[in-house]
Amino acid sequence: MFEQLFPNVVMDDMWQATWETLYMTIFAGIGTFVLGIILGLLLFLTDQGNLWQNRWINFISATIVNVFRAIPFIILILLLFPFTDFLIGTIRGWKAALPALIIGSAPFYARLVEIGLKEVDKGVIEAAKSMGAKASTIIFKVLLPESMPAIISGLTVTLIALISYTAMAGVIGAGGLGDLAYMKGFQRWDFDVVFLCTVFIVVIVFVVQFIGDFLSKVIDKR
Repeated sequence: MFEQLFPNVVMDDMWQATWETLYMTIFAGIGTFVLGIILGLLLFLTDQGNLWQNRWINFISATIVNVFRAIPFIILILLLFPFTDFLIGTIRGWKAALPALIIGSAPFYARLVEIGLKEVDKGVIEAAKSMGAKASTIIFKVLLPESMPAIISGLTVTLIALISYTAMAGVIGAGGLGDLAYMKGFQRWDFDVVFLCTVFIVVIVFVVQFIGDFLSKVIDKR
């Protein structure tokens, strides 16, 4: 069907680029989730009046998060070329895009996690404290479970942003639909390729949004 509508498009290239985009999104999403949760907890717990209240640690972690959030992603990729080459051994391909994708999206997700944690009822936390619960118990039995719907919603938003990041990473050779749209679409002035890559990206975004909304509703017990 696609071959008839878009005769200039090589569907094998399209499917390969789609899988590369999915690989980047999934693996970067896992790294972003782990690092974002850690940073979000650190921002929340070291804030004034919370379990690990520490003004300096909070200031340093907030500064790091804000700095990396402020750097445009395409510039961040370039800045991380030496680190990526050291870590991965190359600056091309979907694997080489992962460090920039994770470092670029984790600070954004950390802020969403922090917002979700702030929505947890203070009374529930105080009740856990009054029963002698340890900090680890409060984190894993109270804070994270109570804020999980917001955390899942935040992850959904972040994954959708990640998909757009993979498209930008494709412009400098990371592979995926962005790379295909630029190299074989824009560079060759073949807008059938550009259009079809856009359609595939939109479909992926809709699927991610649907799954995220579904999981959030299932987890939300309110």
